[in-house]
Amino acid sequence: MKQTLLIIDAQQDLMEGSTEEQGIFDKEKIINNINTVIQKALAENIPIIFIRDLDVASGEGPGFQIQKDIRVPSTALIFDKAATNSFYGTPLKENLNNANVEHLVIMGCKTEHCIDTAVRTATINHFDVTLVGDGHSTSESKHLTAQQIILHHNETLHGHYNVDNFSIVRNSNEDLFKPSHNSYR
Repeated sequence: MKQTLLIIDAQQDLMEGSTEEQGIFDKEKIINNINTVIQKALAENIPIIFIRDLDVASGEGPGFQIQKDIRVPSTALIFDKAATNSFYGTPLKENLNNANVEHLVIMGCKTEHCIDTAVRTATINHFDVTLVGDGHSTSESKHLTAQQIILHHNETLHGHYNVDNFSIVRNSNEDLFKPSHNSYR
């Protein structure tokens, strides 16, 4: 089964915070978990794609770049997006289809926006998804703490389906590139 690791909006200003953004919850843990999963992907020759949001730091400068402590492999692809949805207006879907990818492992920011949208969009575009439950984060909202948002999405997106394809949630210490979707079908 062809797979890809998709890391969404793990950008400097989004993760660290700026005058326009509140930093994410549990940043150090998320960075560590992203780096751990990158190493697992590299060990298994799994392609890695980063998505950057053009709204972060107005799409320029150090704040727009992938967070400085994330070890971006030289083989990773980087696509920029102008919308919440990583599939909209980017070459992501075409790239995945051309590579015959069937399974996506998804990590990044922000949970309730770009992560949620990517998981749901992937399932309707015929990809099974493993969301890394301890590999995505956000900042607090007016009504919920960041931790509540993350826990809610982990619960809601575990088993989310669109007829043929669905998502499950597993943690970074699990064997993410050995999909377990068939045990649920």
